[in-house]
Amino acid sequence: MATERTLSIVKPDAVEKHRIGAIVKMIEDAGLVVKAMRMVHLSRPVAEGFYAVHKARPFFGELVEFMTRGPVVVMALEGDNAIQKYRDLMGATDPAKAAENTIRKAHGANVGENAVHGSDAAETAKNEIAYFFPGHEVF
Repeated sequence: MATERTLSIVKPDAVEKHRIGAIVKMIEDAGLVVKAMRMVHLSRPVAEGFYAVHKARPFFGELVEFMTRGPVVVMALEGDNAIQKYRDLMGATDPAKAAENTIRKAHGANVGENAVHGSDAAETAKNEIAYFFPGHEVF
């Protein structure tokens, strides 16, 4: 297996519910290593830029509103097969359909407030990590 990096965002709903520690524990227990982490309150331009790929989709405005309503925790994660491992750990987008022992099953409320974001591919991960962390901030 290849060592990879992926981006994780603990979304405002999970931060508001004080779930940061529980989510980080699940990440570390899954064998992923936090290489960079910070809490930030996304501005509208930053959220719109990050989610620009979804700009034409009907949920874009609602997504930006949600992601800017409170602080988030962004993390660069590393590990063997990190992208797929983290996607499996996150669970289905809809927490009601997520498998047991996944972050979204444990901490998500619904499709819109599903606790976490994760990169979906190697190129996406590279771009998403760079969006939040200059190279020297990832250890």
